[in-house]
Amino acid sequence: MITVLSGGTGTPKLLQGLKEIVNPKELTIIVNTLENNYFSGVYVSADIDTVLYTMADIINEDLWYGIKGDTFITNKKLDELGSPELLRIGDNDRAFKIQKTQLMREYGLADSVDIQAKKLDIKSKIIPMSEEQSEVSIITDIGELNFHDFLIKYQSKPEVLDIKFSNVSPYKGVIKAIKKSEMIIIGPSNPITSILPILSLEGVKEALKDCYVVAVSPIIGENPVSGPASKFMKALNIDVSSIGIASLYGDFLDEIIVDNKDNKLKDQIGKYVNKVTITNTIMNDLEDKRNLSELIINK
Repeated sequence: MITVLSGGTGTPKLLQGLKEIVNPKELTIIVNTLENNYFSGVYVSADIDTVLYTMADIINEDLWYGIKGDTFITNKKLDELGSPELLRIGDNDRAFKIQKTQLMREYGLADSVDIQAKKLDIKSKIIPMSEEQSEVSIITDIGELNFHDFLIKYQSKPEVLDIKFSNVSPYKGVIKAIKKSEMIIIGPSNPITSILPILSLEGVKEALKDCYVVAVSPIIGENPVSGPASKFMKALNIDVSSIGIASLYGDFLDEIIVDNKDNKLKDQIGKYVNKVTITNTIMNDLEDKRNLSELIINK
């Protein structure tokens, strides 16, 4: 079995390649829940939904959020009524969120995700990192902001001084999935707000030390592949580079895959991890995604 640690951007592109070359039944995806919350009366688990839609081949690849070809009738009507949404939710996407909200009243988050995955004919196991509600605060030069206000309302523009998130307990299937795996893949998602929350769960780092762990760096040169990762890394005094990624994961990491453009950093990265693999990590099309996935899997 292969287990992937995932957020909502970066890693889903890799998942598209992995599901082409790996039996989906042998793939487990542990997904960040740090940003989950209620919006417009429905429970929004953005990273989980992105993974669900990716594995079901219905993801909006322009945004890596929501469903491709979706309509926004309800969103527009709310705006007309004077109740604009912070998150722009499409109509089909909203239906999944409404169902998940209803299911959670009886089954909890993990079982609700499992029910939706089965409805979407997804063969892989998708599990939330935790069923407990997380709280995350972005400390900025204009004050303390919640994650979605920082990301959407302020478009990630404020200077980030610190990041705080609450400790939650891992969902019961998280440690079990890691221990059963032949390989753990840390996807190229935001290392601070997508991957670090998973790594911070009790028992996760210890379990990873007994597995073969390979990470795909989300940083090329000094630039993140997507999102405000560089601001978050700087706030926590982590070097914005593949060197910083290797140092962050170094306690349990066996291999890191970095982009060709970072070949000159190989020796410095090698201070933190024994195996440094250099290749193209920019996933522009399915062939790129498949090639990167094959490199990871075929050891």
